Amino acid sequence: MAAIRLAFTPLLPSLVRQVSRSPILSQMSWSKLLVCSSLMRENRFCSSVPKPQHQKVKVIFLLSDGRRQEVNAKVGDNLLDVITENDIDIDGFGACEGTLACSTCHLIFKQEDYDKIPDKPTDEELDMLDLAYGLTDTSRLGCQVIVTKDMDGLEISVPKGVADARSPQS
Repeated sequence: MAAIRLAFTPLLPSLVRQVSRSPILSQMSWSKLLVCSSLMRENRFCSSVPKPQHQKVKVIFLLSDGRRQEVNAKVGDNLLDVITENDIDIDGFGACEGTLACSTCHLIFKQEDYDKIPDKPTDEELDMLDLAYGLTDTSRLGCQVIVTKDMDGLEISVPKGVADARSPQS
């Protein structure tokens, strides 16, 4: 990192002149650049990348034993990760850890919630779903459903049984 700072520091005056001519640069960005350039001259690190703020939405899982488990899900996570991170105990759930090699993270959505899922199932997911216990027209694999902002308040049913597609069929 020090080598990068040393290599970049002599270029700062030229960079500042070029950036100052830019009509796009906001006053805030300009002041941030000046602060960063002075810190770099002092051999201190400067970062202009803000810490990510993870937006969360409420998701409700309707478990097979009748319980409702409400959790806060991070936007951008898949539902398998949401269940794992919130320690929801579902027997056999996510056996392949999201590699699309089983059907144990099978979840069932209401039609209106199913329609909110932006990504449609791939052929590989549909093949795995064909082996899932209690398959419905609104079934998806949790490892393939990414949480979005408009999923706030989503209610998702967990099937009463689990069929692991990796197990030999009898």
